[in-house]
Amino acid sequence: MPVVHPEPPDGGWGWMVVLAAFFQSALVFGVIRSFGVFFMEFVGYFGELSGRVSWITSIGIAVQQFASFGWALVFTPSVASVARYFKKRRTFATGLAFTGVGLSSFAFSPLFQFLVDTYAWRGALLVVAGMSFNLVVCGALIRPLTLKEDLASPGDPGGSCLGKLSTLFGLPLLSHWPFVRFVLAVTLINTGYFIPYVHLVARARELGFDEYQAAFLMSVAAVADLCGRLLSGWLADCRAFRLSHILVAWTSLTGISLALVPLGHGYPLLMAISVCYGFFSGALTPVVFSILPEIVGIGRIFGSMGLLQMMESIGGLLGAPFSGWLRDMTGDYMASFLAAGAFLLAGSLVLVTLPNFFSCLGTSSPACRGTQVEAGAEPAPLTPASGEHSSQDRD
Repeated sequence: MPVVHPEPPDGGWGWMVVLAAFFQSALVFGVIRSFGVFFMEFVGYFGELSGRVSWITSIGIAVQQFASFGWALVFTPSVASVARYFKKRRTFATGLAFTGVGLSSFAFSPLFQFLVDTYAWRGALLVVAGMSFNLVVCGALIRPLTLKEDLASPGDPGGSCLGKLSTLFGLPLLSHWPFVRFVLAVTLINTGYFIPYVHLVARARELGFDEYQAAFLMSVAAVADLCGRLLSGWLADCRAFRLSHILVAWTSLTGISLALVPLGHGYPLLMAISVCYGFFSGALTPVVFSILPEIVGIGRIFGSMGLLQMMESIGGLLGAPFSGWLRDMTGDYMASFLAAGAFLLAGSLVLVTLPNFFSCLGTSSPACRGTQVEAGAEPAPLTPASGEHSSQDRD
């Protein structure tokens, strides 16, 4: 019999799970964020337009998210496990796990440029593939955690196979309107979020900076990203502000920083804008995954995160190619980054429709207690027998 915990332990083996998530985020997102180095090589080698070459990265990201292949098999269980091991310090633990993204992005951009210069893009990709095999070790550190509420909903043994399969994959959440609105917001955010990782290096090269100056922009943004994740995690766990308010603030600031990229004609100004973008985009990421248990309940975290990853892949699929198409139509990346910023600002507008968003200013005030954005704020789509609604109230 597994040990049943009445609530997340907020520590213990959870810190080893955070360590595993740290390395997987470094290996997964560090590669994605630094892939702009290969983008210019692909454009030159294949002699294709930017919009067409952008599909290489976008299809890779979207297929892995939508079909749960590749890094999705690592990312979803790692982040969901962190959320299950922590409650009071959930956002800080998630932010700490994601600091691997900032550290690896700082190192990978110049490293990948060096590998391309030394081994050409094919040889460089082989080295990157070898590095990614270390993800296997990360999976070995994740231990399942049984919570009391996991035993509260044994399910309907007489239900149809189709119904059981639907519940297994969390499909009832598609009728849960707070969750659906949250997924829509994150999809819009995702559409603009990855554009700098594909086209910021190309934008810098377009302005006449050499390849190492362009790659260094991503490295500096990565350091700011790391700082943003830690500060955001600490701020959220202080409970001075609600997670939904913090997420809207970071998302809006990220969108504004992206819209300012076309103004960076000089290297110092473009560097400053990159730092702002790195900090704000890093700060919003841990909040996205920490607010999810408050919307659906910790018992549904695996299913909801899988659905979220699948649906937001649409944004990841279309964002970079759309940005590349705008560049091909206009002749530069000005419209591309303006559109990227607009997508994030649109996502922040959708986030303000979450339940009780305008009810109070901070979770520490008496009026705010018990009003976290959760399924209990609107009728839950699950049946009372499932026990899901009460589990959300406890979280």
